[in-house]
Amino acid sequence: MPKAQIIGLGRSGIAAAKLLSQDGWEVTIADAASEENLISRSNRSEFQALKAKLAQEKIKLQLGQPQLLNSADLPKLLVVSPGVPWDLPPLIEAREKKIDTIGEIELAWRYLKSVPWVGITGTNGKTTTTALIAAIFQAAGLNAPACGNIGYAACELALEKTNDQSFDWIVAELSSYQIESSEQLSPQIGVWTTFTPDHLSRHKTLENYYKIKASLLHRSRHKIFNGDDPYLRKVGEEQWQNAYWTSIKGKDRLICSTERGVYLEDGWVVAFGELILPISLFKMPGVHNQQNLLMAVAATKLAGIDQGAIASAIATFSGVPHRLEYIRTFKGIDFINDSKATNYDAAEVGLASVDAPVILIAGGEAKEGEDLAWIEKIKQKAATVLLIGEAAPTFAQRLTECGYNSFEIVETMANAVIRSVELAKQKNAEVVLLSPACASFDQYRSFEHRGDDFRQLCQELS
Repeated sequence: MPKAQIIGLGRSGIAAAKLLSQDGWEVTIADAASEENLISRSNRSEFQALKAKLAQEKIKLQLGQPQLLNSADLPKLLVVSPGVPWDLPPLIEAREKKIDTIGEIELAWRYLKSVPWVGITGTNGKTTTTALIAAIFQAAGLNAPACGNIGYAACELALEKTNDQSFDWIVAELSSYQIESSEQLSPQIGVWTTFTPDHLSRHKTLENYYKIKASLLHRSRHKIFNGDDPYLRKVGEEQWQNAYWTSIKGKDRLICSTERGVYLEDGWVVAFGELILPISLFKMPGVHNQQNLLMAVAATKLAGIDQGAIASAIATFSGVPHRLEYIRTFKGIDFINDSKATNYDAAEVGLASVDAPVILIAGGEAKEGEDLAWIEKIKQKAATVLLIGEAAPTFAQRLTECGYNSFEIVETMANAVIRSVELAKQKNAEVVLLSPACASFDQYRSFEHRGDDFRQLCQELS
């Protein structure tokens, strides 16, 4: 029986382990967290139930500081969860020893490559574009689930397929981490939404980050780009002449023929020369969401979806959780959850999409990146910034250095929500926006966990 080791006891790692176990592999899941740490992330009964379930499926667990490569008993396959650095020394050693070392997405691809994929990547805009594409496929009556960073873990879909579930398409939101560990994944349609500096603590240079994302598009049969993104537009004129391009600024801004373009013209979405729907039917705020919409239309037209299904899905699409998600109105104040804004560029877009003056909640686990455009948007739109998490002191210092002093360090989300109501009354602000510009891992398991906490705290206001 061949041996496989899964690195990371998350949802994707568990799905990968189950998939391989059902396919006759001897599987071990290794995770650097101790059992007590894992229990603290959920609860004891949930963790014990998970252990029992894995044992029932003959999947072993190695927790704490597991030895990933035992020279006396090397695995044939290593599957890495997205959060595990690809340059971890044991993974470099494994690749040098010619051990098959892949990501969870690549494993799913091996089981699902008979199904056409749409792969969506980019610094920002991935989630909304992925959700739109999946919604349009659904409106057309197709079984096309979303996976990756949204919806299912990809290996969960592979498990369903092994149990005779058939799919028409797979719609995958793919981060640079997932692409980096998936050298064979080759979508029928590849979409690149935006490109700005992000994850540089892992990828080291902007060039490395670009090459990783570009590799997915190179392997895609059809390539779609956001022609309004400055970086993509610049490189596109040199490197991606045969791609499909979009622009909210009209056909004259396309860097391709109108037959290969999707654009806005006279208030209409036009795709490859065909009128699709009036843009007024699309309810999501912000020009960035119009850009996401055009890329979704391009992808689904290339997949053969007719104009009627596209228009119907778009007209009823309300958005995605944690990305400019309206929570409630309390005492005339709209509470907006933008927890998915985990970097400066996404947070700048969030601020640009709401009416000033706004009470902004920001902070968490800081990322590397250029913050000046975000701070300028704060100066334009924010009446006060409430700072939470590890980044609060650093953000306070940066805001002061840039001449903005209307901020408070409140430390926790609970404090921020309560204080935001008081400040909104004082400042005549009608919007409280959680748009952190940070990862969530200092105080939360994920950006979803952070957004869920914000939602619950807002709903408890009385």
